[in-house]
Amino acid sequence: MISSTLVVGGGAAGAATAILLARAGVAVDLVEATPDVGTAGSGITLQGNALRVFRELGVLDAILAHGYAFDEVGLRAPDGTVLAVIPDARTGGDDLPATVGMPRAVMATLLLEAATAAGAKVRTGTRVTEVRPDGRATLDDGTTGTWDLVVAADGLNSGVRASLGVETRPEPVGMGIWRVFTTRPESITRTDLVYGGAAYIAGYCPTGDDSIYAYLVEDAADRTGLDPDARLATMRDLAAHYGGPWTEIRERMTDAARVNYTWFTHHLVDGPWHRGRVVLVGDAAHSCPPTLAQGAAMALEDASVLAELVRDTGDLDAALASYATRRRERAGAVVAGSVQLARWLLDHDRTADVPGLMARTSALLAQRP
Repeated sequence: MISSTLVVGGGAAGAATAILLARAGVAVDLVEATPDVGTAGSGITLQGNALRVFRELGVLDAILAHGYAFDEVGLRAPDGTVLAVIPDARTGGDDLPATVGMPRAVMATLLLEAATAAGAKVRTGTRVTEVRPDGRATLDDGTTGTWDLVVAADGLNSGVRASLGVETRPEPVGMGIWRVFTTRPESITRTDLVYGGAAYIAGYCPTGDDSIYAYLVEDAADRTGLDPDARLATMRDLAAHYGGPWTEIRERMTDAARVNYTWFTHHLVDGPWHRGRVVLVGDAAHSCPPTLAQGAAMALEDASVLAELVRDTGDLDAALASYATRRRERAGAVVAGSVQLARWLLDHDRTADVPGLMARTSALLAQRP
């Protein structure tokens, strides 16, 4: 088995990989460009298959303690009328909640703390400036070294992926999403979704006893010229078209720093996911719009499978090739399904078989990766 690993990126994929490899006795260095992961992001939705990996990582109890678990999803009309309440699929097994919402920064902090406890050396505010296929890398603090394995977990716009000559890049789907992180009205105890109205999707997810994140999906627009106050005003204007709990959510949308806007994108690296001793995981290898809420879950599954194969396969090149083969079909199905849902909405397709797609996806995710 390998003796040393450099993990580039401290998000879900990177931290999970670091935990599992360090626990197996590998000397792990993890570098994360963000100085403090505890201050970034809004909320995150974690379905059962993500919780299954958290249990493997030994952090499930902490995730459940800091998050908000629920087992059903509601559908509402734009005026707030409840149309249906549906049991959510328990893709992690019957002994786990269907879904947990939590602050993204809390999840990131818990994972990096677990990586440190497992023995990984974690450095934040540190970037990789060069990576070579032979495992040699240079950091922006001048450190240079050679590792048996380099794990590129540096996200959607992965610099490592680009430096390796992998030409795949995220492509826009045609939608943009407003997100806000705020306090939780007592009436919100699950995710409710509105399809239609002034936005394609209006939804929210409880993330703790006193927090939620809410989101509104529109046609992709150039919002780069808006200052924070203008972003807040724009989201409040869009939220005003929705009733029910949205009325109270809108009243609580007062902190411009808690609002962000991004476009939906997607990509899937075709062919090998590694070059020499450098391998792509999580958003560096694949990404999807959040219509199935599977981005973090796919990243965590990548880490689980990669660590298993590296630990149990004597030949590193064979392990890395097997990892991509094993993950591409499953991750690709999630990417395709997520994009299909978005395109049905963009096309206002009333013949779309959404229940069928959701059932097929849930059945796939219930299987172990």
